[in-house]
Amino acid sequence: MFREVRRNKKQILSENDCLDIIGKATNGVMCLLGDDDYPYGVPLSYAFEDGVFYFHGMPVGHKMDAIRKHDKASFTIVETDKIVPEEYTTYYRSVIVFGRAYEITDPAEKMQVLMRLVKKYSSAHMDGGKVEAENKLDAVCIFALKAEHISGKEAIEFAEAR
Repeated sequence: MFREVRRNKKQILSENDCLDIIGKATNGVMCLLGDDDYPYGVPLSYAFEDGVFYFHGMPVGHKMDAIRKHDKASFTIVETDKIVPEEYTTYYRSVIVFGRAYEITDPAEKMQVLMRLVKKYSSAHMDGGKVEAENKLDAVCIFALKAEHISGKEAIEFAEAR
């Protein structure tokens, strides 16, 4: 169903390597089927747990319209992108995820997701984050992407160094 990495020498071989990148990175780009079936890529911060990516945003707009119209999505995370001019290349490490996106409406689950995001991005401010999350709970939209396929690629220089 999902394509194999074409240049498999560059494939990050282990699932743990992909999970490590997912854990280190702070953002990625979600690609959806947007208006008039044009691709729509939107940069997002995320939390990740047990094969599910969690996001927050406004309940209306292009992103949520696209998710509600068509739930299939991809999410790309670039951990490293070092330009090496003298070699005419970049040293990169990235992960791409395919899955299905869905909205989370249960207030308790929304609060859990918001606290995951606070823990990832503002762990030194958990108490204030909880107050902020409680105050914005009704206004914020929480959505998730359940991973169906995860693969990673890296520059051949990284692959050979392993």
